[in-house]
Amino acid sequence: MAIEVAIIGQGYVGLPLSMAIAKNGIKTLGIDIDSAKVSKLSNGISVVEDVSDSEILSSLQNGTYRASSDFSELNGVGIIIICVPTPLRYKNEPDMSFVGSAAKSIAKFMTRNALIILESTVSPGDTRNYLVPLLENESGLSRKDFFVAFSPERIDPKSNQWNIKNTPKIVAGLTSLSQKKAVDFYSKFVDSVVECESLEVAEAAKLLENTFRLINISFINELSILCEKLGIDINNVIQAASSKPYGFMPFYPSIGIGGHCIPVDPIYLAKAARTIGVPTRFIDLAIQINQERPGYFIGRSEEILGGLKNKRLLVVGVSYKSNVADVRESAVEALISGLKQKGAFVYWHDDLVKEWNGEKSVALSNKYDLAILATPHDYLDLTKLGDVPILNTRGSI
Repeated sequence: MAIEVAIIGQGYVGLPLSMAIAKNGIKTLGIDIDSAKVSKLSNGISVVEDVSDSEILSSLQNGTYRASSDFSELNGVGIIIICVPTPLRYKNEPDMSFVGSAAKSIAKFMTRNALIILESTVSPGDTRNYLVPLLENESGLSRKDFFVAFSPERIDPKSNQWNIKNTPKIVAGLTSLSQKKAVDFYSKFVDSVVECESLEVAEAAKLLENTFRLINISFINELSILCEKLGIDINNVIQAASSKPYGFMPFYPSIGIGGHCIPVDPIYLAKAARTIGVPTRFIDLAIQINQERPGYFIGRSEEILGGLKNKRLLVVGVSYKSNVADVRESAVEALISGLKQKGAFVYWHDDLVKEWNGEKSVALSNKYDLAILATPHDYLDLTKLGDVPILNTRGSI
């Protein structure tokens, strides 16, 4: 089939985007360097919860979608979208290596007048100062020979309310023509497209969205400790405050923020600030509070059991969010590690994740000294724990 759009990366962002485009009759190629993932997709097997097998099979059968690991198939493709991870490396430094690798692979085969759209989260200035020069150097083309836009992903995994079609899409272009081309493209399958005056505005807006959430969730996590000491259920406090129809937005406590956005994006914003010598005290404190959250529950566990050495603990739910299997940046990893360092025998249950860090999910039972409810999933039946005491990280006292 004559490919119109290629999506680089077929994970939690790239695959749902590919399906949204393909459903609109646009011939779409999903490229991923993971050959096992490509094999599954080619056989109609989904690799993320937000896309069903039937959706992939339908797109395969009607010829609007195909998966591949071959970047040479980009030759002649008019629109190429980069949806690769931008995680953190050692010492919480932003890792742009996936974007760099994707850009180099794209540059080898992209043709004149191609539109390259970056959806991966980056620091302000990275599209203009990192991606564009890389595409130029690797392709031998001038930036006048191709178009570049930035449109950050807004994916809320397992949301029943928000999807790619009804979530407003912010878009910015390297040039006015780049922006127009990107806006025209997204308008084909997104209800509302919001234009930004520059690439940097769009990049900073993405970081603001999730830094706002980090700061507020970290605040609620800190407040929940106060409420616990006062014998107040923080969730009842949030419910009461939420009755105010203006000036308040509810956030909820947890074991710590995880996933590919909230714990990561603020660090990209802080990096940009450090580069120009601007302090980010709110962000730094929120990151610190979030990272300390697992340690707080390790301490609570010690208080409940009078010590953790040789105690049998069950951690319930290890993914970063309820009802998903995604463990990226999950705070539960630090929780389990810390409990083991205290001498506890730690097991975990999560039938969505099943296998993680060389261990397998165990069954819910009454064979433990304490259960820590880290990530509640809808399928969980906690009555199977019998009389095992439960430490709820979501704020119930």
